[in-house]
Amino acid sequence: METVTRDCLTGEGQPRHGACWERTQEMSLIWLQVGQCGNQIGHEWWQILHNNASEEGRYNYFSRDNSINAICVDSEPKVIRKIRKQVKKSCFRDSNLIVGRRGRGNNWAFGYSGSCTNTEKSLLDLTMESFRKEVERRDCYSGTVLLHSLCGGTGSGLGAHLCEEIRDTYPAGHILSMTVAPHENGETPLQHYNSLLCLAWLQRYCDGVLLFQNDDVLRRAADLTEKKMPMVSGVQPAVSLRDMNTYIASCLVGLLYPVHSLATRSSVSIGLEPWEIIRTLCPMSTMKFLQTAQVNRRGTAFWDRVTSSLTQTIPRVSPEGHMHHSLSVLAAVRSSQDNSFLIKQDSVLNKLKQAYRCVPWNPRPMNCWIDTENILDPSCHSHSLTVCANHSSAADLISRVRQRAQAMYSARAYLHWYRRYGCEDEDFESAFCTLDGVVEEYRHLGQQ
Repeated sequence: METVTRDCLTGEGQPRHGACWERTQEMSLIWLQVGQCGNQIGHEWWQILHNNASEEGRYNYFSRDNSINAICVDSEPKVIRKIRKQVKKSCFRDSNLIVGRRGRGNNWAFGYSGSCTNTEKSLLDLTMESFRKEVERRDCYSGTVLLHSLCGGTGSGLGAHLCEEIRDTYPAGHILSMTVAPHENGETPLQHYNSLLCLAWLQRYCDGVLLFQNDDVLRRAADLTEKKMPMVSGVQPAVSLRDMNTYIASCLVGLLYPVHSLATRSSVSIGLEPWEIIRTLCPMSTMKFLQTAQVNRRGTAFWDRVTSSLTQTIPRVSPEGHMHHSLSVLAAVRSSQDNSFLIKQDSVLNKLKQAYRCVPWNPRPMNCWIDTENILDPSCHSHSLTVCANHSSAADLISRVRQRAQAMYSARAYLHWYRRYGCEDEDFESAFCTLDGVVEEYRHLGQQ
């Protein structure tokens, strides 16, 4: 039997007033954190915003009563209880912290379907009830940012079901997914099935997917940790899970926090950056998986070096030998030395265009957003470059997941664990077909 409880996080805040707030509230979004991974990354995101965000920058993510525009849901209480203890002054609504007492066994089907009993409200029903109330608080609901993983049962299964339910209930709103793929060497025996099914659902119901791979995040977090803590006696500093979550949250802030170049004279964001990302990078519904990289520096801004440091890690060729290409690329620049970037802007964008191999048939493949302060490091002269690209290397991950899931499926391995919760062969076959179509589109990206 599934027993669902609600956990709460209290805090004090003052309501906001004024014309700027009213205009921004009309385009308000909802932040939805699902599972352990989604809630941990969300926690790092809110910490950055709480510590560093300006009054104007907070508008998009806080309601009129100063409550955070977020719903946190997990099938186990430990992560959300930890968030309650660590976040001091921010305010979550009681009804928006939803937890269960039983995990989902790293099983997509269990996370998607929930408990087999009808004696308690499911996590899905409770989440959608809180979601409806959040929508009704807004003058105009514009969309959802979903944080979750591909691996765990809650993040992959419940996350997929929430995408489907939100799309069916609120079809006019955008859905931007931020999802984390497991390590290639393996985290659980079911990760390939979970990733297969979740990726297929994201392709069907989301408008854009910010895809982070744990192996890539680990390498980038290790580089940052090594720079902060040089090796001692040839031993590299350990990279913690929090270091990885902080890096992902930093990339999200680099992309989603309001920028000066998209603001009105009254400093109000006119585009709500999550939806501008979708419009900029996902013009074709068949290709919506986005790769993100970021470089932060202090001191004098040497933009050529920053750009070279970032482009060195771009995948060039697929395992099959196909050259990678980009449909579109966005560079988000945050610097207190904004004039220095404007001098180098053409050079930087040309380097990025060449490194990401933008397709020649897109007349405007490169886009650039600029902000005059760096929220990621506001205490000193600092600058950051966050690049998000609709890059065909996403097909490498999707193809690998599909092949490994196919090998397990052909051997009929673990299928009884999924059938137990209503997942049938048709669901797997449909997922294989969906991802085959995505891989095919990306493989032919540079040939169009």
